[in-house]
Amino acid sequence: MSTFAFGTYRITDQNPLHIESLKEAVQDGIRLIDTSTNYTDGGAERAIAKVLNLFEDDIRDKVEIVSKYGYIQGSNLIKHKQNPFEEVVQYSESCYHSISKSFLKTQLTESLERLERNKIDCYLIHNPEYFIYEALKKDMPKEEMLDSMFSRIYEALIGLEEEVKNGRIGSYGISSNSFSKQSDDLEFLPYEDLLIYAQNAAQEVGNTKHSFTTIELPINIVEQEGLKCATWAKENNLRVLANRPLNAQHNDLMYRLADYEPSQEYDYYLNELLEISDNEILKPLYNLISQLDMNRHKFGWVGEYDTFLSTQVIPHIKNSIESIDKEYLEDLLRYIELFLNEYRITVAYECSLRVRTELKEVFEDCKEKLQVCALKFLLEQIDIDYVLVGMKKPSYVQEVLSIQI
Repeated sequence: MSTFAFGTYRITDQNPLHIESLKEAVQDGIRLIDTSTNYTDGGAERAIAKVLNLFEDDIRDKVEIVSKYGYIQGSNLIKHKQNPFEEVVQYSESCYHSISKSFLKTQLTESLERLERNKIDCYLIHNPEYFIYEALKKDMPKEEMLDSMFSRIYEALIGLEEEVKNGRIGSYGISSNSFSKQSDDLEFLPYEDLLIYAQNAAQEVGNTKHSFTTIELPINIVEQEGLKCATWAKENNLRVLANRPLNAQHNDLMYRLADYEPSQEYDYYLNELLEISDNEILKPLYNLISQLDMNRHKFGWVGEYDTFLSTQVIPHIKNSIESIDKEYLEDLLRYIELFLNEYRITVAYECSLRVRTELKEVFEDCKEKLQVCALKFLLEQIDIDYVLVGMKKPSYVQEVLSIQI
């Protein structure tokens, strides 16, 4: 039977609510925290240090930290452009990736500094399949691609074994979205020989046995292919961390597996903002708000809206109000903020209705909230040790930890 762990994706030390949530989780018995060097550009690791420093040693020493390396984003991307890292592949303009041994060592050093520790309990290679994505773009033959991929992984495993020997990590493993792909998928990362590579790496470094202990991968009630990898892992005495428990991909769409309550104030703030902007000067804003209202049910999941908000809505709003007198601007911005807050609540609610409809067969026996059914499914899996859940509010902590099977 699995148990819950705290996932820190999008957690930052700059948000007091995040700090309080993590503190409450530790107080209530969470004993594993999953993070990564790139989560909020190091802010997640700093948040962990800030929270654990609030506790006495008898509690702090029982909390295991799992961190990861591989992504080159944010401040790392700036460093890379000034002094390039080794064996880098480019995924997008804002995302590069490397699992080289040299990058591992610099990232581990920075993680230890942010976490205010001399040792990390478990350190993972984070999504090494980015090399596969790059190779597929170049039409590299499959056999050559996998040979190159595992050559890179092997060198990384040597680096990890060296860090075990140096005492900077307790153990290591791999976190990979590709572990959850079907075996005939071009992006699938074969895992059956990983422990052979790990043992060879240990011998090369001079360690008696390897310290590969952990795999992490997406598993949820909709995407169950990863259970095959989890079964293999348990047969080989590895620990399994399941991530993305409430964000599921299905038919190339993303779904948030959670029920949300409808907004009680959406119509009020919508009408207020429409009335305020119903004039010649603010006509572009009026049209934008009207279009948003008409399309509130068309988002696949709330994360899609969040991206749309930052890339499309906010820039459009800025252009629409740039000529407004300052004496009126503050009140207008307040109404816009109130509307957008309620709009997001409405989008989340509409998305949950869509999940109930489009994933009807998955949840046909679900008599509770979608998130409760989804998390209970994972708790019942004997091959999963920890379910990583992002809990950015104390209320989320209470809701998750109250779930029992």
